[in-house]
Amino acid sequence: MKKIGIICASDEELNPFLKNINVLKIIEKAMLNFYVGTLNNVNVIAVYSGVCKVNAAIATQLLIETFNVDIIINAGVAGGINENVKLFDTIIANKTAYHDVAEDILTEFHPWLQSIYFKTNENLISIAQRYSLKSKYPILFGTIVTGEKFIIDSEREKINKKFNALAVDMEASSIAHVCYVNKIPFITIKTITDNILNDGIESFEKNCKVASKICYDIVSDLIIDY
Repeated sequence: MKKIGIICASDEELNPFLKNINVLKIIEKAMLNFYVGTLNNVNVIAVYSGVCKVNAAIATQLLIETFNVDIIINAGVAGGINENVKLFDTIIANKTAYHDVAEDILTEFHPWLQSIYFKTNENLISIAQRYSLKSKYPILFGTIVTGEKFIIDSEREKINKKFNALAVDMEASSIAHVCYVNKIPFITIKTITDNILNDGIESFEKNCKVASKICYDIVSDLIIDY
């Protein structure tokens, strides 16, 4: 039976999952708690990794090597950087990239990508696209970019001009990176807490709980088909 790994960056993003997962056991590895159980009759291993790229990469590798997951879902929240992205829209990434890594680092060196982007598994995207047609929540498909800082107004324009991205976060591309080298299907699903019109840490903190619940609702539906 398939096993799905679910990674959130923070405890608040993971909380809606923990309220609904039938937790069978909790396993501690590398100072992280992995919640092993079932959600909608699907085997899941859920973890909050901590913020930023290295923390997310550690959790991802452990899900793959220790728990032998078949699929990894990066769930939670992100900031919108495209002017058409509204608060509480959910972005499902068809590709991700680092916005703070030199372009040739991953194309000229390991893992020798064909471009700067990590492409999401096509089958997972197709299932999400079909689901989006009936979802009660607005879902957009596009690029999410990742970097090691909270992005404010002046930086949104620069990043969006280069990547034409919908959202920015601190974990998605590192999770995609680890999945890519391990040949594990992955998908990133993030609900928007802040955007061009509602900028800053205050907006993130105000909207994180609601956005996390929306993301949970979408992921919990999707895993049945995944």
